[in-house]
Amino acid sequence: MSDATRAKICGLTNAEDLTVAIEAGADAVGFVVSVPVDSPREIPSERARDLIEELPPFVTSVVVTMPETPEDARSLVEEIGPDALQVHGTDPKTIEAIGAAVNVPILGAIDAEADIDRFSAGADALLVDSLDAAGAGGTGETGDWAAAREVVRESSVPVILAGGLTPENVGEAVAAVDPFAVDVASGVEERGGRKDQDAVRKFLARAADTRTRSERTVEP
Repeated sequence: MSDATRAKICGLTNAEDLTVAIEAGADAVGFVVSVPVDSPREIPSERARDLIEELPPFVTSVVVTMPETPEDARSLVEEIGPDALQVHGTDPKTIEAIGAAVNVPILGAIDAEADIDRFSAGADALLVDSLDAAGAGGTGETGDWAAAREVVRESSVPVILAGGLTPENVGEAVAAVDPFAVDVASGVEERGGRKDQDAVRKFLARAADTRTRSERTVEP
């Protein structure tokens, strides 16, 4: 890999887990807000805003949501103030409309069989995940890494790999897919909505170790 693979810890619900993720080296952190599915990781917008306000510089905040309309997305961004918006359960046309309505980058959540060209046209990055029937992520199911690798090759925007990642398999996933970033939620959980802090540390360390070793192999 020519560039280091970034890592995002998603589905954070409390300050203690957030602090662990930051201190362990997370490049980005995600907060699930306003989703029409049952998720133990969903938090009120006020809590997401408060947690984001505690972030140090250079850690990217991402609100993960399933907005009904572009106006809903804009209101959420204005209320919470994230650095980026991750959108699930929608189509390329709506992704494009949401992108036009908000002033932050849009991460479009897709499965590996989606129309890459159409989604890339409206999103600033693509998140390849193992989605449920409603388009929500965090299922814990490992995706098809070969198909995800094809998305990386075909996409005109950065690709983030999610879906069933754990401290045990993240190194293999990075080597197989070569994504811009990796994203984990359920794979580092102690229980719904609470992180296994040792698993968070291991995930970030192993993702970093994989990218460091990969970079060494291309040095002259």
